[in-house]
Amino acid sequence: MRPNPPRIARVVVALGCLSAGLLMGAPASHAGQGAPSEEAEEPGGIDVVQVDGLLDPANAALVGDVVAEAEARGSHLVVVQLDATGAVDVDVDDVVEVVARADVPIGVWIGPTGSDARGASGLVALNAHVVAMANGSGIGPVSPENFDDTDRPTRGETLARVRDAQRRNGREAARADEVVDARLSAGDAGRLGIVDDVQPTVGDFIVSLDGTTVSVGGRSVELDTADVIGVGENRRRQPNQQVRFHKLDLAQQLSHTFVTPWIAYFLFVAGAALIVFEFFTAGIGIAGFVGAVAVIAACYGFSHLPVQGWAVGLLVLGVVGLAIDLQAGGLGAWTFLGSAATVAGSVWLYGGSSRLDTAWWMIALVAGGLVVFMLSGMTAMVRARFSTPTVGREELVGELGVAEVDVAPDGVVRVRDALWRARTNRATPIPAGGEIRVVAVEGIVLEVEPAQGGARDYRDRARRR
Repeated sequence: MRPNPPRIARVVVALGCLSAGLLMGAPASHAGQGAPSEEAEEPGGIDVVQVDGLLDPANAALVGDVVAEAEARGSHLVVVQLDATGAVDVDVDDVVEVVARADVPIGVWIGPTGSDARGASGLVALNAHVVAMANGSGIGPVSPENFDDTDRPTRGETLARVRDAQRRNGREAARADEVVDARLSAGDAGRLGIVDDVQPTVGDFIVSLDGTTVSVGGRSVELDTADVIGVGENRRRQPNQQVRFHKLDLAQQLSHTFVTPWIAYFLFVAGAALIVFEFFTAGIGIAGFVGAVAVIAACYGFSHLPVQGWAVGLLVLGVVGLAIDLQAGGLGAWTFLGSAATVAGSVWLYGGSSRLDTAWWMIALVAGGLVVFMLSGMTAMVRARFSTPTVGREELVGELGVAEVDVAPDGVVRVRDALWRARTNRATPIPAGGEIRVVAVEGIVLEVEPAQGGARDYRDRARRR
């Protein structure tokens, strides 16, 4: 799937709003509608709903809610501005039914330039009463409809559904196989009769529908969407009714963002790295909190995506493997095993359609960044955190200090107001707050024992020899 870099800013905002948006609840009305007013409740008007990205539960709910509200209000027309792909964790039949059986005329405009309607989104578009495309946009391939299960429905079943929709809406059905199997440009789709028109903007699409007759619920409806204003060369058409715009509200936008495959992958790896960072700082701070929120958001996204459990296990193994060698203070077998596990888990994270796969450059950026962060940034942080240039390491032998956390057998101690990574033998674990004595220094790790009553373990003495 093609990542959208501007969404990175949305991810940062979404992480900050996750707790408030999901726990406190978001407004029920769609963003862009504003507070209810007498004018908004008047019958008639044109509703425009924007749908982009995967056809996931958030987008499916948005379309259903807007159509239901338009029917209840008595809207004159609903326009779906579409730049979307296949379905994940959605019953496509339900969404198609909402559009095909609506009691209000439905128009779909695939735009702006560069937009596409693939998979289930293409099927939804073709079930609308009127379909138009912007120059430079595309429609199809409609099969597979579901990106999380490419085997259902079959290609033949999808073809039959497309032909039925085309016949019902008075469009060309004989060439339906072309849009099922391939992407058609706006020009080709118009020439083959797959769509009704080519219009550069959603505004042009709305005014172009003026005087068009469509069949809605077995009755013919003539659309009245524009008035001509001005005289002579200044004559132009403009919408003659109130146009209401709808998009995902806060809770739906958070859900839709986290279900984006590359964002869920990025959040999971980045969150795990932040949790490991917090672990090595011997405390709980903002990094650990942000990491935990990122992992929770990623798991929410994974719950709607065709994630392969063994691949998630490889990602976890990769982070843990890199942390093991970081704890050991050197480059070892776990570093290479962790790096390989991270790359493999990233490549095979998602099943279903290959369009869900994260781009290779994103995998290189995230997996490579994790390895560099653990081997370089974390190593430097650990050295800065657990050592001090003002203290001679050999002079620490015999010094007394306090255990900051349990040392059993590894932990953190404070000696001469500096934090050090520490290790004791298995026979003498030291609880947090206990007094310790330094007996040896190995690199940036202190060998310690209880200040009183320390016992020696023969296995540790043998290992040191």
